[in-house]
Amino acid sequence: MEEIRLQKAIADSGVTSRRKAEQLITEGRVAVNGEIVSELGSKVTMSDKIEVDGVPVTKEEKVHILYYKPAGEISAVEDDRSRGTVTDAFKQMDARLYPVGRLDYDTSGILLMTNDGEFTQYMTHPKFEMSKTYRVKIDGILKRDQQKEMRKGITLEDGKTAPAGVKVIRDKKDRQMILELTIHEGKNRQVRRMFEHFGLEVIKLTRIRYDFLTLDGLAEGEYRFLKPHEVKKLIANAKDE
Repeated sequence: MEEIRLQKAIADSGVTSRRKAEQLITEGRVAVNGEIVSELGSKVTMSDKIEVDGVPVTKEEKVHILYYKPAGEISAVEDDRSRGTVTDAFKQMDARLYPVGRLDYDTSGILLMTNDGEFTQYMTHPKFEMSKTYRVKIDGILKRDQQKEMRKGITLEDGKTAPAGVKVIRDKKDRQMILELTIHEGKNRQVRRMFEHFGLEVIKLTRIRYDFLTLDGLAEGEYRFLKPHEVKKLIANAKDE
């Protein structure tokens, strides 16, 4: 019988991502056949009984969703301050969905939802560098020399950003500029901090593209299931990076 790594088996069940599964294992929260397992190299088969925090793990059918997240939702499964989360829109589904990466509370746009840990790994691991494009409205003007700096990479408090794509959509109307910014990273509040670096405030921020995926046909709060060929293409594009 085929053996796979314990963290992959947990991720495949839809409980969480593979990286989070590794954390659960090292924290001693995973048991195999009644015995706590805390070694990341451990392997299991389909016949083994896996439990996380005492709850049996069963394999779910994989679900992949493109969600048009509204501003004002937390990119988490639950919130300790009882605020609305991105999983609230999917409570009627049997699948245990969680967000792939995150969008800030005040940011809207494309957020992938899934129960597929391996897919999440491809979409979020820094080495795969998935491209994400944001529509940004700022209170002020990002000057041409500043745009050039962004295209080369700027130094923030947690390091230098990778080169970004910058496209001006609207300039100087009411002093509120609109741009499209394409990045390949996922630093915390990165887009907002990139503009704050130049003393500019982001008024509105929407993620309009995730690799080849767009918001076409969706309004805020709506979602659609990804087609199998879209999932395969996303993974293939990640591997090609």
